[in-house]
Amino acid sequence: MSTEHDDRPVTIYTVAERAGVSIATVSRVLSGSTPASARTRQRVLRAVEDLEYVPLRAGRPVDVPTHETHGLVLPGLAGPYYSELLSGFESTAARDGQSVVVVVCDASKDAEASVRKILGRIDGIVIANDTISESLIRQIVKTTPTVLVAREAIEGCDSVQVENFISSAELTRHLLEHGRGRLVFVGDPDDSHDISERYRGFQHALTRKRGVEAVAPVRVRYEELSGKSVVEQLLAAEASGASFDGLVCANDELALATMVMLAREGRRVPDDVAVVGFDDIMTSRYLAPGLTTVQQPMRELGRWAAIRLHERIGGRRFDVQPQVLPTRLVVRGSCGCDWDPTSVARA
Repeated sequence: MSTEHDDRPVTIYTVAERAGVSIATVSRVLSGSTPASARTRQRVLRAVEDLEYVPLRAGRPVDVPTHETHGLVLPGLAGPYYSELLSGFESTAARDGQSVVVVVCDASKDAEASVRKILGRIDGIVIANDTISESLIRQIVKTTPTVLVAREAIEGCDSVQVENFISSAELTRHLLEHGRGRLVFVGDPDDSHDISERYRGFQHALTRKRGVEAVAPVRVRYEELSGKSVVEQLLAAEASGASFDGLVCANDELALATMVMLAREGRRVPDDVAVVGFDDIMTSRYLAPGLTTVQQPMRELGRWAAIRLHERIGGRRFDVQPQVLPTRLVVRGSCGCDWDPTSVARA
């Protein structure tokens, strides 16, 4: 991000200058009061992102409450993924004086009842992952500005996602280029939109490589506690004649836990088994060997969800197509590449 404006407050004028448009155009793009060309909208939103600008409440229609309360529905708070998303969301909302009500939908709660309970107290809602049903979301959209995060887009909602398919295919091809020919996807593709897209990318890469067969995924929850089950299932399959030399894991938590459990069984990573993940959480840099993974902007995901909800509450109805944030491959040692443990400071 550029720092040329760090010594002065970021305003709509700063955004207009960066985007090379008028302040009226910036206002129209952010409020959605009239349609803007895709190119103009992209330039304005890129400037907003680079400058971390959040529109002021004073620019909203007079019939919108002067103080916004945002609802945020998460499937949990365990692990670094959701803590980063929540941090990005809350900090962005706080900068504009907005309150946040968080609903955590774990197995011990009736998620839909919890969400219905807060609807009367919020001005808009962000729903992350597959926490509640599509039918309830379609009901909510009728009365409440809604933004979806990391799930299938639904008509009438804004949607903020990360790119999963291309990066997962690239990660899988990287293992194939290392000569790994017996790859297994670890994680349940039916468990979330993101994981299904990563599995689709995995399958796509395999179909492009002759002589490599796709096998059924090891279907487990994408969390640390599943590592033991993963290794048990893989070793049981191996005892029945199956073999594996590379694991493409649904996320880093699962990958790191699986690496530890493989080591306990005397399997060396990457000599015997290559392991890769997705997320690029901090621990991925410090375990030996470092985890090859895909970096996704978890904090930015939360930040953009807050911005898009603020726009939606402010009356924007145009340009509601999904916003897809980029990801990138991060190569370390768990795939078989040379890796310098002293380079952990370089993400």
